[in-house]
Amino acid sequence: MMKRPALLVSAAALAAGLFAAAASAEVVGKVGVDWIGNDIIIEAVADPEVKGVTCHVTYFDRSIIDRLKQGNWFEDPSNSSIACRQTGPIEIGDIDLSRGGEEVFRQGRSLIWKDLLVKRIYDKANDTLVYLAHSRQVIEGSAKMAISTVPLYGQEVNWTNGKP
Repeated sequence: MMKRPALLVSAAALAAGLFAAAASAEVVGKVGVDWIGNDIIIEAVADPEVKGVTCHVTYFDRSIIDRLKQGNWFEDPSNSSIACRQTGPIEIGDIDLSRGGEEVFRQGRSLIWKDLLVKRIYDKANDTLVYLAHSRQVIEGSAKMAISTVPLYGQEVNWTNGKP
């Protein structure tokens, strides 16, 4: 019977590794939260369609000890934070200009249901890029989210397809 939990842990670790390999993010920091191995992970995500903008996303990473202690193997908190800044000359490619914007980054945060997403929305009236980090899963009747903006006003911006 002991093989089944070990198999679940191995499957979860494999799935987490596959999700991380598919994501275009680089871990730039890891802060220990407590003695059982829970951490806050900080990742840098470069916007693939907007050169010169980098977002830093943080999220909570539960340890195996915490999962054993709590008994809920596949649950991870939905809380995240995001900060996006200009990190070089801005060159905007073919981006979605609709109100719904487009997905810039997605990372699986549980084996099946939960994703951490970053969407980019262009606020034409204020000439600003808006980045929204949120979980695909609603927790306790409330979606967890965080927002960051990169103003383009006054910046020398190259729109590869012409300014909207």
